[in-house]
This record gives sequence, C-alpha cells and structure tokens, in this order.
Amino acid sequence: MDINEPAGRHSIGKARRMRRLLTEDGHFGIVALDQRAILGKMLAERKGIDEMALPFADMLDVKRLLVETLSANASAMLFDPNIAVPAALHALPRHTGLLVSLEHHRVEESPLGRKTASIPNWSVEKIQRLGADGVKVLIWYHPEADSSICEHQQNYIREVGQQCAEQQLPFVLELLAYQPPPGRTGASIAPYNTLDTLPEVVLCSVQEFTRPEYQVDLLKLESPVPVDVLERDPGMTQVAFDAIGQCCSAAGIPWVLLSAGVTTDEFATVLKHAYAAGAQGFLAGRAIWKEPLSAFPDLAACQSRLSVSGGQALSRLLELTRDSANAFQPHHGTTPVLEAEGDFARNYPNPVHI
Repeated sequence: MDINEPAGRHSIGKARRMRRLLTEDGHFGIVALDQRAILGKMLAERKGIDEMALPFADMLDVKRLLVETLSANASAMLFDPNIAVPAALHALPRHTGLLVSLEHHRVEESPLGRKTASIPNWSVEKIQRLGADGVKVLIWYHPEADSSICEHQQNYIREVGQQCAEQQLPFVLELLAYQPPPGRTGASIAPYNTLDTLPEVVLCSVQEFTRPEYQVDLLKLESPVPVDVLERDPGMTQVAFDAIGQCCSAAGIPWVLLSAGVTTDEFATVLKHAYAAGAQGFLAGRAIWKEPLSAFPDLAACQSRLSVSGGQALSRLLELTRDSANAFQPHHGTTPVLEAEGDFARNYPNPVHI
C-alpha cells in the first residue's frame, strides 16, 4: 500500500476523512467560512467605516454566529485558522466535517501575475494536528501567464499535495481564473467577467491540476461561464460544463462548485449545469449567508435571518444536490493479504518524505 494512491483511489486515512466531508447520500454540501478580506470589507461597509478600522471582535462574532446557525445541516464547513478556528471550532457539531484553509489571502502581485503562499506560521502538519478532515488551498491560475508564475503555482500545489499525502489529509484545490497583466509594471490584474476565453482557461487549469503528481482529492471550481450570460446559450453553457466533468471523471477526481458571491437563485442555476455534467456537490459561502448578514451590526437580526433565510438557502441547495448530483464514494487502495497477526501493522506504510 503506497500513500501515493492511483487516481480515483485514496489511502485508508484519506478515504476515512473524505467520508466525513460527505452527506449521508454521498454528496458534498460544504459551507465556506474562510473568507477574510471579502467578509471584512462587507462588515465594514455595513458599519460605514474603513475596513482597516473594523474590530477583530466583529469578525470573530460573525463567524461564530455563522457556525452556530448553519453547521448542523452542512456536511462540512471550511474554516480559516486565524478567525473561524478560534471563534467557532468549539461550536462545530461532531457530525460536521472540518476543512481548513492553508493559503494566505494576500497573494503576491507582480507585473507577471499572482503567486500563492501559505498563511504565515501555518502548515499542513498543523492542520492535521488540529484534527481537521482536509486541507484547502486556493490559487489564481492562468495557463498562459508567464512561465515563472505558472511554475511557482504548480510547484506550490505539488508540495502541498505531497504534504497532504504524508499526513493522510484530503487535499481540496480551489482554482480561480484571472486575466494576467501583459508584463508591464503597474498593469492591473483582473478576474474574468466576460465569456471570451473563460471556458478554455478553466478547462486547461483543470487539465493541469488533475494530473496525478499534484495528488488533489477534490476540486473546487468556478462556473466556466460567467453567471450573467449563463442562460444566453444553455447548450453552449452545458458543453463547457461537460468538458470539465469529462476531465474530472477521467482523472477519478470529484468536483464541486463555488458560489463566487452570486445569489442563491443564480447559484442554483449554476449547480443544475454542473450536476448534469457530473459534479458531486458544492462548497459555497456567500450564496448562503451574504443576504442575512446585511443586518449587521445587529447580531440578533443577523441570527434571526440566518436561521430563516440562510437555513432555507442551505436546505434548498442540499435538496437540489441530493436530487441531481452524482454521489461520491471514496475508495482506499487494496489491503495486503494477511496471513498472520501483525501483517497489517508491518505493511501499513510510514510517511514518505521527499
């Protein structure tokens, strides 16, 4: 038994932890709470202050509230280590899985593109010691960015994949496309917001990171078609989703959709296309809890809205997922033939450090 299992298979430790991220029906219904800058900006706007003036206690209070109101029905929750973990780890039900983010939300901007690094003083090993069920990393990626940028992102993901394998932790990779600058100092770096080449960029990124060398266990993906033009040509939209589904299926890697701040209705439309292409669930945040938090800084009102509209949004997405998404069942590699007591312990692998 090798910790580097073939595509579609997991080590025993990874398989057990992957199951903790699933609903009883075998779907991913995960609520994202690892937002940092985006959430801070949202709360500061509600208070009418600069986001740099937002008290840290406000972030703690809101994330604690989100866990207390939404965690019971989610298959798992995604925490960041600096806010969500200290604020609400104690409030997470034992039946709800836990993903923890590794990447720093402050990416390194350069005239050539974006580079990702881990949160300072944070690591895969610390996530394992925390008792989490998986590691999540977000990277911005464009296959035609400068080669030095692509190589940095690829090497980073390769290293994290190996570290997750050593710790027997599922590795969740979130890919976001962006328009890289033309290589001049001061050029702006912007996300895609038009149809143009987005489907091709998303697909090429998926093709790269489904390669076995990255040891990715679950992909968290954006819609390959901008939401505002999703239904302009439903046939072509489905073609874009199907291409992703075929790539992930061939690699034996499940995939889920992120909500990117759209409404619940818009996200449900995205999911319908994704589920028709074989996706196994969602890993979403703002489509579930953004509207209820519009009552901030009145925490009592936020709690009331989260309990009603937030809970309804999550239930709606879970129902759609249960009715339409493919189920996923993690499988671990073959167990060695056992002829005598002690054979399993002797054959079970030690971590392979590279």
